[in-house]
Amino acid sequence: MTTRLVQISMNARDDSAVGRFWAEVLGWGIDSEGPGVTNLEPVGFVYPDPVAVCIDVVRATDPKTVKNRLHIDLATTSAAHQAELVARLKALGATPADVGQGDVPWTVLADPEGNEFCVLEPRERYLDTGPMAAVVVDCADPRAMAGFWGEAMDWTVHEVTDDQAVLRSARSVGPYLEFIRTPDEKTVKNRLHLDLRPYPGGDRVEEAARLRALGATPADVGQGDVPWTVLADPEGNEFCVLAPR
Repeated sequence: MTTRLVQISMNARDDSAVGRFWAEVLGWGIDSEGPGVTNLEPVGFVYPDPVAVCIDVVRATDPKTVKNRLHIDLATTSAAHQAELVARLKALGATPADVGQGDVPWTVLADPEGNEFCVLEPRERYLDTGPMAAVVVDCADPRAMAGFWGEAMDWTVHEVTDDQAVLRSARSVGPYLEFIRTPDEKTVKNRLHLDLRPYPGGDRVEEAARLRALGATPADVGQGDVPWTVLADPEGNEFCVLAPR
């Protein structure tokens, strides 16, 4: 058995406000599975499906203190579309962000709680991804991350270099998962993390054991007694293994 990437979990002090922002950004619908959780997915979407990596915005009291190690890249289809999208997002409450990017053809913004994201210039790779082009993770060793995540999930490794690793769903649909080499070290719990699910017929406990054998380690983020398993990848990035669905 194996797992699949189903969603991003995003901490926010005001999950409703951040959820509304990202729903407007992506053109998605909003739901809530309970107090303190705002669920985002495309309108008419049947969960889970690799055509989209959904977002769960989860209320958290701790403030953001450092640049996130995981962020979202948005796709555009033309220079005009990029400019229009940037202007629309600023009107929604996004602000310019400086993460040391220098003079680049993409625009770095932050959502109302400071979570960085990028509005990319048009790129052929992302023409069929939908509004979310990629989920991007900072790392020290893209080759090692490709090795771990390529075995952890059923996603296909498309590219591996010393500077980046690129994966996409086995069906070649939806956003990419990219690991980008960066000198920054992880110092605090990530405010955004990946959530995985085994396929129907799989077993969460067995999958968690398999992932630990691949190099994952147990992680305690104050979750207490919950029906999911919290692990960290070989570079300490927390992720959750949910129940099969």
